[in-house]
Amino acid sequence: MLDSESSVLVTADGLWRGNKLINLKQLADGAIRQCVSKHLQVKCIVVCHLGDSLNNNINGFSTPPKAKRMSPDLQIPWHPDVDSWWHEEMAAAPVTCEPEWVESEHPLFILYTSGSTGKPKGVLHSTAGYMVYAATTFQFVFSHQPSDVYFCTADIGWITGHTYGVYGPLLQGATSILFQGIPTHPDPGRYWSIVEYYSVSKFYTAPTAIRALMKYGESYVKKYNLESLQVLGSVGEPINPEAWQWYHKVVGGGKCAIVDTFWQSETV
Repeated sequence: MLDSESSVLVTADGLWRGNKLINLKQLADGAIRQCVSKHLQVKCIVVCHLGDSLNNNINGFSTPPKAKRMSPDLQIPWHPDVDSWWHEEMAAAPVTCEPEWVESEHPLFILYTSGSTGKPKGVLHSTAGYMVYAATTFQFVFSHQPSDVYFCTADIGWITGHTYGVYGPLLQGATSILFQGIPTHPDPGRYWSIVEYYSVSKFYTAPTAIRALMKYGESYVKKYNLESLQVLGSVGEPINPEAWQWYHKVVGGGKCAIVDTFWQSETV
């Protein structure tokens, strides 16, 4: 926020990562305090995510008893001069919103690199160039069809999550799945249960996740019907031969095309 001179931070109240409850609002407050110490004033808009996920179970999966028991005890620190609830702001907003027309090179977003080569660098992506790239590569790399159900496991804070979890699928009108959590909770069949439940046809994940799930053997994969899968994607780093073979034979049943993609985050 300091580097980009942000003026508003949007965060959720909290979330579950595996069986660990994370108070995001507390973390956000710490970041805002650092900004204030550097004379940058930042407002905070809070999404009531944890409460909604417990009270509106629309995805067909049962809420863990531990979540129901512990989540209401989540303490949300509040500072009226800084904080606002998302749902209250939306209640006062118009139902329709006309698009804001901008030039092709108008800034769309800044996304920071991983920092693997030093300090993370903010990369400014322009509106037209980035969206044309995202729409085109999503269409042709994954051979997208209108009937597809697409599942990208990448974190949205990463360029893959931005491009192939949000922008690419939305620009092509794709039915896509957003995942929160870790692939081994409540058990290592989490991804495969989602694939079966939603009849996923295109699946995109990282070699690190594939290798992690390989350790648990084939039983968690074989437990589910993955016949809907047509294309499997790999992203983030080169995939080793053993992981590729397991992905192809065990997950894809030997019938799915595998799109092996990797690049430097700075070049996307």
